[in-house]
Amino acid sequence: MRQDSEWWRGAVIYQIYPRSFQDSDGDGIGDLKGIVDRLEHVAKLGADAVWLSPINRSPMEDMGYDVSDYYDIDPLFGTLADFDALLARAHELGLRVIIDQVLSHSSDRHPWFADSRQRGAKADWYVWADPKPDGSPPNNWQSNFGGSAWEWAPGRGQYYLHNFLISQPDLNLRNPEVQDELLRVLRFWLDRGVDGFRLDAANSYIQDALLRDNPPATPDTNRWPPVSTYDMQEHDHDKSQPETVGFLKRMRALTDEYEGRCLIAEVGDTPARALRLMADYTAGSDRLHMAYSFDMLGPPFSPAHFRKIITDFFTAAPDGWPSWSFSNHDVMRHVSRWAEFGTTDALARMAIAMLASFEGTIGIYQGEELGQTETSLLYEELTDPPGIRFWPENKGRDGCRTPMVWDDSANAGFSAVKPWLPVKAPQAAHNVAMEEADPGSVLHHYRKVLAFRRGSDVLRLGRTEFLDLPAPVLGFRRILDGESLICLFNLGPEPVTLPALPGALTGPVVAADLSGGRITLGPNGAAWLV
Repeated sequence: MRQDSEWWRGAVIYQIYPRSFQDSDGDGIGDLKGIVDRLEHVAKLGADAVWLSPINRSPMEDMGYDVSDYYDIDPLFGTLADFDALLARAHELGLRVIIDQVLSHSSDRHPWFADSRQRGAKADWYVWADPKPDGSPPNNWQSNFGGSAWEWAPGRGQYYLHNFLISQPDLNLRNPEVQDELLRVLRFWLDRGVDGFRLDAANSYIQDALLRDNPPATPDTNRWPPVSTYDMQEHDHDKSQPETVGFLKRMRALTDEYEGRCLIAEVGDTPARALRLMADYTAGSDRLHMAYSFDMLGPPFSPAHFRKIITDFFTAAPDGWPSWSFSNHDVMRHVSRWAEFGTTDALARMAIAMLASFEGTIGIYQGEELGQTETSLLYEELTDPPGIRFWPENKGRDGCRTPMVWDDSANAGFSAVKPWLPVKAPQAAHNVAMEEADPGSVLHHYRKVLAFRRGSDVLRLGRTEFLDLPAPVLGFRRILDGESLICLFNLGPEPVTLPALPGALTGPVVAADLSGGRITLGPNGAAWLV
């Protein structure tokens, strides 16, 4: 395990969705002991750290993103002792452990909220507001999951804010007492030995003090009306407020008391605003270590798109640091999202070669190292609230959350019983055991690419200069201390031939040939030149 305090810079972070990684106790749901049993897979892949999606005690109405006790592990996943054992095993294997912290809101079953709605000592710990004279909500804010972001609490005679489910009331981080308590939560886990936190919905921590209405969004003729009313507004006032930076600085000051810890934030907003926030949140040395947006987690797939995202970030924050990924627990898996641009395995190979060449820290979501595809589910198989509410226009997030496929046995080696979400035939075809036995598999390619990145200071830490090449080729040069590496990627399903660039092929190239003064990139080909 790298001992330097900036181990996170250029690292590879592997996201584990605990419900779906490995079931050890036969209830069909993954758990901490199951993760311990499978950590060698992650270490062998070449990751530097694991990020665990929420494991705190929760009613699980939003799969753990509705916390009812920040100081405990949910019994579905195990105990604090199980978590300590996971930390110890991960550290033995050279893996850091980053855990999700959901600080913008809690479960409505949290004792803090029960006290707040009764106007107890924590009366001001949540965002409350009086109704308008006609009884309607205080403003027009909409929930991420559809409908008004306000819920009437008759016992208190006020509305409370919920940016997500009604059962997820928003904490009032304008209250210093709330910030102090959340910092105590972070210290609790830091003292246990965690290496960092992934901060859920970090730009939703603080809202406009005057609770002003959001303006309407400019209609997008390609998708209007949108599925959710949330997308009918510009979110000027319900999130992304400048006061958020003050709390981020307090979190950074706390983590700086512990050697080698890091903070990574999720920033959800329009592409232009998200990039500005990423830059603002990571600028200098007194804010977050890293941030990521959804700009690479959506359907756009072109050289111009990726070039703009990276260029805009480093222009806005030359001393900041991004984290990039193509898949996670909230979006369709990227090989399915980009299916029109190539075959599954070819896209998977090219995607990791490209991601591993980007300037920043990179994230891998469990199963993508197998070329795993999105699962098509029936309505009756869903568990995700947005999918259930907006079916079939929005099928929810369950399709990317189905269990990890370890082998071709019953229940995919994930569990001894029927899993909480089904493993279907297209996903079972991408299993670890089968790919382990095939030296030419996507899994082996991932290992080669991540080993190449780990062994290259230029790839992990070098700056980026983009090359002007014809689409669908993305090309750039990574530069560090006089060394350089040219990176080329064919984002299309047809071969492309270019005049040869200076240098020789190196690393685990994908469908590439350099000869006769020309370089040919096959469908979804990738190449490095040194």
